[in-house]
Amino acid sequence: MADALNAISQSMECPVCLSTFTDPKILSCSHTYCKTCLDNLLECHGNSQIRCPVCRAVTQVPNQDIAKLQTNLALKNVIEDMKCHPQICTNCISNDKPSAAVYCQDCGKYLCTTCLHKHSQWGDFMRHDVVAMSEILSGKVSVRRYRKCRKHPNEDDGCFCSTCRRFTCFRCVVMDHTGEGHKVIEGAAYEDKHMKSIEELKSKVDKEQSCYQKYIDFIDEQMKSVDHAKEKCTSDINKAYDEAVLQLTEKREVLLREVKGTTKGVEKELENMKTSAQKHINQLTTIADMVTNRTKIPVDMDTLAAHDTLCEELRELCDQGNPYYVKPRKSSSRGKNFSFKRNVGKDELGLGNIVNAVVDVVVKNVALPTKNSMDTMVSTSDGRMAVGCYTGGMNIFSADGQLQQTVLRGVKIRGVGFLSDDRRVVIDTSNKITLYTPEFTKLNVVFETLSGYKGGISKMTVDGDDLIYVNYQKAKKIQVFSTAGGPAVQCNEYESWQITSYDGSLITSSLATVRLIDKQGTVQHELKKTGSFLCGAVSQWNTILIAKVVHGEGLVSIDEYTNELQYIQNLVNDYTIEKPERQWYYLQQYRSGEIAFCTPDRLYIF
Repeated sequence: MADALNAISQSMECPVCLSTFTDPKILSCSHTYCKTCLDNLLECHGNSQIRCPVCRAVTQVPNQDIAKLQTNLALKNVIEDMKCHPQICTNCISNDKPSAAVYCQDCGKYLCTTCLHKHSQWGDFMRHDVVAMSEILSGKVSVRRYRKCRKHPNEDDGCFCSTCRRFTCFRCVVMDHTGEGHKVIEGAAYEDKHMKSIEELKSKVDKEQSCYQKYIDFIDEQMKSVDHAKEKCTSDINKAYDEAVLQLTEKREVLLREVKGTTKGVEKELENMKTSAQKHINQLTTIADMVTNRTKIPVDMDTLAAHDTLCEELRELCDQGNPYYVKPRKSSSRGKNFSFKRNVGKDELGLGNIVNAVVDVVVKNVALPTKNSMDTMVSTSDGRMAVGCYTGGMNIFSADGQLQQTVLRGVKIRGVGFLSDDRRVVIDTSNKITLYTPEFTKLNVVFETLSGYKGGISKMTVDGDDLIYVNYQKAKKIQVFSTAGGPAVQCNEYESWQITSYDGSLITSSLATVRLIDKQGTVQHELKKTGSFLCGAVSQWNTILIAKVVHGEGLVSIDEYTNELQYIQNLVNDYTIEKPERQWYYLQQYRSGEIAFCTPDRLYIF
């Protein structure tokens, strides 16, 4: 009878928290969990669906509200009935069994007052752990479970088969778990190993939480420094305003709005980074509490599967790597590097202006492996910079100017692109497009491009929808290809020397002119700098960077513009470069913020 009650009691336990079900809810896969456990899992994943920890099937949660899932009424009623009926003595032989007064943790039996008196008379039983029923019902003490074999109820599940992921008795081991592939160990040994694994995982969680807390503290420091700059600027503006006449009120409000506008985007970026990091910590805490804060070992297949799933998710969270400090540092620098410059000694009315602080530009000057060979440059999918050479090969540089890899040595490259699935696309000097795997294995996809004789020199870019744009200088056309190959899906009449995808449009460069055109070839905006070579690129903040090169003097300046080619600020002013033989330049920006400017001979990183 005690074994039967023990089995019933175990069937009343949630596979996640290993406690008696409270408000049991059924998932679409028919597995049942406590509502609180499901709430924690849904909060951790942060969407409208939940994955069953046992079978990993996905259940859609209406309006992200676990309460709207179906309640397991049958199980709930059984639990309520068990609560309403007092526990009877499991030691008495008579049919009319009295209520239990205590529970012996060592014997695994509920005892009435009479049986307790007999129990306490035996010397061997005097040291047993006996707890009152009131302690159990109040939840202060948990009942120690004894695993019994389902096939052989009188046998203890003293063994564990790691292949089948289940506890079993010795008889079952002999009959069912001695074949090839079965690995059986003592149940106690598994429990020790399991608890050690839990402790190690808990230690890893603590380190991960500490790491991300330091990251959040760092972001807080950056936010404070931005706020300090904003407060100082506001204070200077208010002081100047108080000393000026009432006619300056309108100017003052304009300046304050400018300060707020300058820092608003930075503050939002930093707040989003902080929220993301805090979410990571919350996920770690929620799942870790469900996995590591327990004293009981999962015993059946469902609880083992649930436990394995939660441990796997926790390990995935811990293995995401350390936070990336460069991004908040760069965001805060944009919010700090400005100040208020007051008008002094001028006749015209005006408080002053918001000016950018002067920052010294640090430049890395890197010689390319092959002189006078660069023909294209593009950011890689993993945040590095790829320089393609028309004499053959593609050199990949890190943000600190280190040459990390050289690939496609036998391919004469005119243009390079990286697709969203991490495949590479290359156009060579014969205008042939080739697709490669991430490991640069050639794929058998054919594109019907214009030959070098018909099209002339070609350039290429890839947009966010993985469409491939090829412009031909001689044919004055732009062809558009899908990654499936074959003929062009679109062709527009347009002449350009360089082409770059930008937010649903294209940036084209033709000697002294940069244009923003739509994908049908219609010019939307245009910028000209007579006597210069201009090349455009997209910044990490989705603005437009334009390099202006005075080839004869060997000078380069880099400015930032809006998406309407309106000037924002100067980033590099008249920097002297080693003048190359060939007048051909490329501009890109690393994901980490450094600006890459390339000549046929050298790579400059600002």
